Amino acid sequence: MKPLAVCALLALLHPVAAGQEKTLRIAMTVADVPRTLGQPDQGFEGNRFTGIPIYDSLTQWDLSKADAPSVVIPALATSWAVDAKDRTRWVFKLRPGVKFHDGSAFDADAVVWNVAKVLDKEAPQFDPSQVGVTVSRMPTLRSARKIDELTVELTTSEPDAFLPINLTNLFMASPAHWGAKLRAVAASVAAPAERAKAAWTAFAADPAGSGPFRVTRFVARERLELAANRGYWDAGRVPQIDKVVLLPMPEANARTAALLGGQVDWIEAPAPDAMQQIRQRGFKIYANAQPHVWPWQLSFVEGSPWLDKRVRQAANLCVDRGGLKQLLGGMMAEPKGTVEPGHPWWGNPKFDLRYDVKAAQALMEQAGFSAAKPVKVKVQISASGSGQMQPLPMNEFVQQSLKQCFFDVQFDVIEWNTLFTNWRKGAKDPAANGANATNVSFAAMDPFFAMARFVSTRSFPPVSNNWGYYGSPAVDRLVADARTSFDDKARDAALARLHAHIVDDAPFVWIAHDVGPRALSAKVRNVVQPKSWFIDIATMRLD
Repeated sequence: MKPLAVCALLALLHPVAAGQEKTLRIAMTVADVPRTLGQPDQGFEGNRFTGIPIYDSLTQWDLSKADAPSVVIPALATSWAVDAKDRTRWVFKLRPGVKFHDGSAFDADAVVWNVAKVLDKEAPQFDPSQVGVTVSRMPTLRSARKIDELTVELTTSEPDAFLPINLTNLFMASPAHWGAKLRAVAASVAAPAERAKAAWTAFAADPAGSGPFRVTRFVARERLELAANRGYWDAGRVPQIDKVVLLPMPEANARTAALLGGQVDWIEAPAPDAMQQIRQRGFKIYANAQPHVWPWQLSFVEGSPWLDKRVRQAANLCVDRGGLKQLLGGMMAEPKGTVEPGHPWWGNPKFDLRYDVKAAQALMEQAGFSAAKPVKVKVQISASGSGQMQPLPMNEFVQQSLKQCFFDVQFDVIEWNTLFTNWRKGAKDPAANGANATNVSFAAMDPFFAMARFVSTRSFPPVSNNWGYYGSPAVDRLVADARTSFDDKARDAALARLHAHIVDDAPFVWIAHDVGPRALSAKVRNVVQPKSWFIDIATMRLD
């Protein structure tokens, strides 16, 4: 048989090898590939693209529905319960038969190892670079202990009903694979901390989780390539797409041009003024109301202009959210607080977030400000980034909106991941650069992420994200009531009281709720846009 005929026959027998591999190309909003070593950076876009696809956690979000809020469901843990006599002790039953990408088994030892990587400074695998993005999201977790091969005990520093939700952020990396990387570190690297750092660097380039996709190629600041894990433990999430290519593309117009030019199949946060063109070209735009808040978080340190409640409330009354929504092509929701009326945590606050310039001006005049004597505020913002929507035009719009209410707004524009890091450092840190507000969007799907981490005095930097040092004994009591309520109805009632207090006291300027717009090629099928910040690539198909 002639060589050309052989090639033709092989192409018929092996269409994937002949160039028909199903590849999904995604343009992210971030400027760099989120970290791949197990605990992603770049905010929750990291969790979405290098966390959930590559790794699993003990609990996970149900991303299978577009018409109901996402809830926490079993993942690597099949069940869990808190000890009725000691509510700082939890027992998790683990899923049998799960394998990491390197073929090693997931078990209780792996859980203990992964908890120690961020909590135990004496552990060989401890990695300081993973601590900040992890511990700030589960601040009460203290230790893990193996009971048997498929049972593990987790302990917290205090009773914490939020723990099963927080554990969606602790991704399980393969201890065996990391151990192989450690053994390959040159003998000339003698210090244990330096050996661990080198092992984690090698692991990041060739990671092993247990998720539906595995890493095949990683080029920093350029691309990440994933391949389907055909042996994935969840039959319903075994990928039908062969390959996923993730590309950092922080500028909205560049992402939009890449989609229209056929360079990618999916873009996050399309340019608002291109929505009509995107639809006319046959692409599909997905959006859904989701618990995702786009605010200014305010400083309460000495000398901050936001210490005056009248100023905080005036700013909330002076934002033309309807005009901003029009600017964004309708791709936002107008907030009434962190959660919306009708939500179990709403709580009927007395302060009504609305657009009322006259009321705002009256409050500002009471506080001693006027057109001739405006209040100067400085906000640290980013030019792009995970969940930041369209940060520059949005912030400029708010700047002009607030001007009519005697606010003189200045911006300190920095790179997104730096802004996110500064979020944990706090308003007192030199990294704030004199800013008395920060613009970091956040997911609000659970009590800790929505409220507790921003208002508890126990969440002051660097513990978690109470950037502005807001808090009081009264607020701490409200947080404790919610955190120690293990009954769902009692917890919702406590959270409703907390939310009402937060809205009335206004430690934020609530500007927008995101609807997560993304534009995809029509050939991407089985897309579920959940009421969540996250989305599941594993269940999608590609024509």
